[in-house]
Amino acid sequence: MTAPRPKERRAVSPRERAAPRLEHRTRPSRLSDTNPEATEAAPDVSPQPPPDVPTISRASRRGLDAFAFFVANLQTGFGPFLAVYFTQAKWTQSDIGFALTVGSLVSLLGQVPGGAFVDAVRSKRFAAGVAVAAISGSAFALAVWPNFLIVLLAMAAHSAASCVLTPAIAAISIGLVGHARAGERLGRNASFQALGNALAAAGMGACGYYLSNDAVFYLTAALVVPTLMALSSIRPGEIREVSAPSLDPAGAAPSGGSGLRALATNRALLCFAACMVLFFLANAALLPLVGSVLTLRASETATALIAACIMVPQGVLAVCAPAFGRAAERWGRRPMLLVGFAALPIRALLFAYTDSPTLLVAIQVFDGISAAVLGVMVPLVVSDVTRSTGRFNLALGAVGTAMGIGAALSTSLAGLMADRLGSHTAFLGLALVGLAAFGLLALIMPETRRRAGA
Repeated sequence: MTAPRPKERRAVSPRERAAPRLEHRTRPSRLSDTNPEATEAAPDVSPQPPPDVPTISRASRRGLDAFAFFVANLQTGFGPFLAVYFTQAKWTQSDIGFALTVGSLVSLLGQVPGGAFVDAVRSKRFAAGVAVAAISGSAFALAVWPNFLIVLLAMAAHSAASCVLTPAIAAISIGLVGHARAGERLGRNASFQALGNALAAAGMGACGYYLSNDAVFYLTAALVVPTLMALSSIRPGEIREVSAPSLDPAGAAPSGGSGLRALATNRALLCFAACMVLFFLANAALLPLVGSVLTLRASETATALIAACIMVPQGVLAVCAPAFGRAAERWGRRPMLLVGFAALPIRALLFAYTDSPTLLVAIQVFDGISAAVLGVMVPLVVSDVTRSTGRFNLALGAVGTAMGIGAALSTSLAGLMADRLGSHTAFLGLALVGLAAFGLLALIMPETRRRAGA
């Protein structure tokens, strides 16, 4: 039997009635007592990921890895193997330089329109797919119709497609992972591209040695199939718009002007472009010049030696690129750029004073260091300086134009020096230009990395 509940209640004094009623809590919260705004936000206590670090599926991650790998396979066919092909066809160094300059000039004129096209097109995957198909068709044309006019048209088509493909890959990569993880992702891209270059160089070198030089271009054309399959596995819904101003974590609106006017007022971007002109003026002609030297000294094994010259730096790139990407996030972009630029004049000087084909291949380790740095830093620096402008792909195309200027002049300049003064003097001249690029970078290039919360 339960006791009856009393009907009378204790009278409450006015002072107690006016006092706020406190809820019973097992642990007091100092934050809610001192900060009234925190009380409203208290129920949401679960940790939230940073807004700029989206989650991506395993299929998209692996698809991007495979796409970077096979794109590198495609591009390898248009590398130094062309110099070997032209040299065996009895072309002079000046003619080889002219043929390579045609492609470089198309790159020079097409970088900005290519970046603008990627900015304008809704599907970055579509832009990348069209570029891949064009590169494959160019390789097929070189193999089937190897006359002078077709060679020039194929070089032009390949260069124009590359002007679209490079910013498309960068836009897909940063669109998947966000700016916060851009360095790590771009380093991963460079690593898979290095693996693709190394394996493609080995396979194409074997084809050129055991079959014929035409087999190199047939193999390049056939690689379009796995490349497009890898691209199709990247989920389009997970790719955010890189150039959209909403990606700026500070929520800043796009600053100053539009288009080329916005790029022309970006001091950091202009400094970086100037440095890249000098770098590629010294770098672009080095490996083709080495290919010609190897062909003259050891014509029977030239293709295999060129393949080794490609594989050595790609191995270095595959190992070092992710580390450079992480180091850039930790220590900044400028120290990494100084390392990459310093390796160029050292490499050119060693080429000038080396006669052994084996040592020429070993010197390519320095090329791997430069490639690992620039493969990560070029899109990363451009991403840094355009985050509040909404012009990422256009700016990347502008930097590509600067690189094209240097590359276009480099092959012709080196060819003229080699024909008139000898390969030794050509290597020394390129070393001086590389040293000038390093000095310019040290003097004018600012740090572009944004600190946390900036």
